[in-house]
Amino acid sequence: MKTLLPSQRQYRPFHVAFPVHDIAQARAFYGGLLACPEGRSAPDWVDFDLFGHQIVAHLAPQACGRTASNEVDGDQVPVRHFGVVLDMPTWQELARRLREVGQRFIVEPHVRFEGQVGEQATMFFLDPSGNALEFKAFADIDQLFAC
Repeated sequence: MKTLLPSQRQYRPFHVAFPVHDIAQARAFYGGLLACPEGRSAPDWVDFDLFGHQIVAHLAPQACGRTASNEVDGDQVPVRHFGVVLDMPTWQELARRLREVGQRFIVEPHVRFEGQVGEQATMFFLDPSGNALEFKAFADIDQLFAC
């Protein structure tokens, strides 16, 4: 099997489902704060378009909550998290907007692995149900899978 270079890869949208304790709060956070267009929904779940990816908030209060963390480049990173790799201008604008509204961060927006292979901008924060999200960006997207 031929291995493709990162710049040759064709990416497809991912799908992830996650628990929330309140659908209205999920709508306010994902639809409002993160400006994710809403897709299909029912009383106990709602689809969102997260930068072209399908995420689904399912009402499951008993499954909500924060999990363990590991150290990554000096930061305590939640082991269970999801997010999106953005282009740098979009990441910078999102970080600016989140700071402007007073969003609390688990890991403040910054550049990690600075000057090393895989250098990236990153930030982590929680949704109202305790789900950890990471948004990152690379000045050089070919560093995405670099080792």
